[in-house]
Amino acid sequence: MSALSHRNTTFDELVVGQTASIERPVTANDLYVFAHASGNTNPMHMPGADINHDGKSDTVAPSLWVGSLVSSVLGTVLPGSGTLYNSQTFRFPGRAHLGDRLKISVRCLEKRKKPHALFETRVEKSDGTLILEGVAEVEAPNITIIEEKRNLPLLLLDQHDHFSALVERCKRLPAMPTAIVIPDDANSLGGALLSMREGLIEPILIGSRSRIQRAADSLEADISALQLIDIEDHAAAAKQAVAMVNAREARAVMKGNVHSDELLGQVVKKDGLRGSRRISHVFVMDAPTRNNLFFISDAAINIAPDLVTKIDIVQNAIDLALACGLKTPKVGILAAVETVNVNMPSTLEAAALAKMADRGQITGALVDGPLAMDNAVDTEAARTKGIVSSVAGHADVLIVPNLEAGNMLAKQLTFVARAEAAGLVVGAKAPVILTSRADNDKARLASCAVAQLYDYWRQHGEALGDDVLAQAAE
Repeated sequence: MSALSHRNTTFDELVVGQTASIERPVTANDLYVFAHASGNTNPMHMPGADINHDGKSDTVAPSLWVGSLVSSVLGTVLPGSGTLYNSQTFRFPGRAHLGDRLKISVRCLEKRKKPHALFETRVEKSDGTLILEGVAEVEAPNITIIEEKRNLPLLLLDQHDHFSALVERCKRLPAMPTAIVIPDDANSLGGALLSMREGLIEPILIGSRSRIQRAADSLEADISALQLIDIEDHAAAAKQAVAMVNAREARAVMKGNVHSDELLGQVVKKDGLRGSRRISHVFVMDAPTRNNLFFISDAAINIAPDLVTKIDIVQNAIDLALACGLKTPKVGILAAVETVNVNMPSTLEAAALAKMADRGQITGALVDGPLAMDNAVDTEAARTKGIVSSVAGHADVLIVPNLEAGNMLAKQLTFVARAEAAGLVVGAKAPVILTSRADNDKARLASCAVAQLYDYWRQHGEALGDDVLAQAAE
């Protein structure tokens, strides 16, 4: 029998007094899954519950979820595989809370007519506090079953804590004056107002006064106290936003209900916000399957970048990752394969970029390539391919070969893998928040937080601090 297998205990082998136990923590995922399965959405059982508004968590694990843990011992340990419930009694002298570590124990009390057996059941906290006691009657298995360790299908939960950590960090900064170009629909204006309420930006609205007011009315929002510059023409509105940044009346530009080309056309002009590097766009992604943020570039601006442009794309993405709190980002230069192929220019450019990083021509990160998507982000895939690299399997930043690949990757993660995406244009003299017109308020809020952190990093040469993000990653 292998170390990954488990043998049950048959009724004939069962001994009165025999015990078994397991330990496990109470996690937020447990509470969400139980709420979905049971339909019990009592706010007391939701992570972050603060019923009495005292700033402290009131979250209590549902008692029947705690009770369900007993079956994990009876069904998998003692008696184990083949066990069937007949009855169960519960008493709950205590409560389990988010983060508690629980010990779930069973003890055989009595063997009745074959195959029936009684078990004492208990659940305690790590400090010995009893939170559940009861008695279970089960039908113990009659035949020996050796069960291999079962890998359950992956369960994705639609929750994204990393962006919340970024927003909380940014609340330590003064609101950033932000010129918002054509915020004349509910999405773009709503996102701006949400970011203002969260203390991230001080919005300057530029566009048609009448249309912006109609959008505000649809949101039942009072914008009378906000600066509003009445400009009908989209290009003229974008030009005004750029001029305000150059005049230091604003520190960032945010895209509203306007085409990206109209806004970026003003940004890249000689008298616009062009910097020393080629501008590029970075998606900051928060995916359910990842325990940290990751960055994708360029998926929105540079269509078919050559090697010179890719140097700037890589450095821009590294800078943003550093600004968001990563100490030494791991950058994977993506291609279809992980070996250099002279017939695939993307692999040659990936190898060149990796070597340039080795020689200090690209700084602030570990860079490797070419890497295929699987072995860039999955350690097992990298191990299977025999790739020895400090980046393979652990990439924080993904550099795509062209815009089409990046756009498809980012949208697949958003609409299929349920990731949340923030977006920022980097490499200009100021952050340019380039959200999609289809983005929801949360995406716009996260993009404003990323812009705040990038602006701080540009001014101070260091990240605002990684304590909040580090806690979220744990």
